[in-house]
Amino acid sequence: QVQLVESGGGVVQAGGSLRLSCAASGRTFSYGLMGWFRQAPEKEREFVAACRVGGGSTSYADSVKGRFTISRDNAKNTVYLQMNSLKPEDTAVYYCAAEDFNSGRKFAPDYWGQGTQVTVSS
Repeated sequence: QVQLVESGGGVVQAGGSLRLSCAASGRTFSYGLMGWFRQAPEKEREFVAACRVGGGSTSYADSVKGRFTISRDNAKNTVYLQMNSLKPEDTAVYYCAAEDFNSGRKFAPDYWGQGTQVTVSS
């Protein structure tokens, strides 16, 4: 059984930082992607960042480029999202996601975490 467990959410002032973690169990996603989506109140879930587990390449939404950094620790089967210079519009539930196999197309997760709340106060 595959599980993705997020941690690290919380409340932070604008300009602050948070680091999210996502520990995967039940599968290693060596040929796929791991990453993050977010969903703000009354908005659709949107892509934030992803990394290729086997190669390390990364991609980001334009809204977070230069502020967020995704990284992975394959030995721990864990992916991280370092979020700096946070803005109130970054407030959302952040979901970890993983895809078994991806050959370069758009990230289409097979598995989701339960979500962790990030709130940025102005």
